[in-house]
Amino acid sequence: MNQGETVIDIKNLGFSYPYGKKVFEGLNFSLKRGEMVGLTGANGAGKTTLFHLIMGLLKPDAGEIEIFGKARREEKDFMEVRRRVGLVFQDSDDQLFCPTVEEDIAFGPLNLGKSQEEAETIVRETCERLGLEGFERKVTHRLSGGEKRLVALATVAAMNPECFLLDEPVAGLDEATTDRFLRYLKEYGETYVIITHDHEFLKNAVDKVYMLKDSKIISL
Repeated sequence: MNQGETVIDIKNLGFSYPYGKKVFEGLNFSLKRGEMVGLTGANGAGKTTLFHLIMGLLKPDAGEIEIFGKARREEKDFMEVRRRVGLVFQDSDDQLFCPTVEEDIAFGPLNLGKSQEEAETIVRETCERLGLEGFERKVTHRLSGGEKRLVALATVAAMNPECFLLDEPVAGLDEATTDRFLRYLKEYGETYVIITHDHEFLKNAVDKVYMLKDSKIISL
């Protein structure tokens, strides 16, 4: 795909949770390659839900989700999406499940069929890019919150995705860790959507900001 081509195209999306809360009715959203977008909105507006629908973790009640030019409806349709779009979860503990940092980062590449040697190279390069050198052998669950967020980003970055979906990536981070996150995005993130309430971070990280409110995505 070339710069400017549509990566994500959502039309007339409807979604309710089983307990009856209607989240979306007629939602439309599109993201083109090369766009760096911020997404804000009140808690409960559906920002995280939107990411989970894009990744096929939830199933819409109505509407169309087209990613990389193909309609995505069944679980099998989303297998490719998960290889090419990297979701960084709001809670790092949802992303990290291996005993050590290097195992967590290597998990994706090994799953993609990389050799052990290739995976080790990817781990080393990813750690260098995110300032995580020396963390490889550390036990993941003993890391600080900020370190876990960087490692969660590293696990996604190691897959070399074409698009990032980042859910509150810098919430609770100190300035130095936030800067590391931002430097990585500036250098390596060509296309991404960031959910955050941190307007200062958005100012530096994105070139357009939308608000999600009442099933509408409004340009700010």
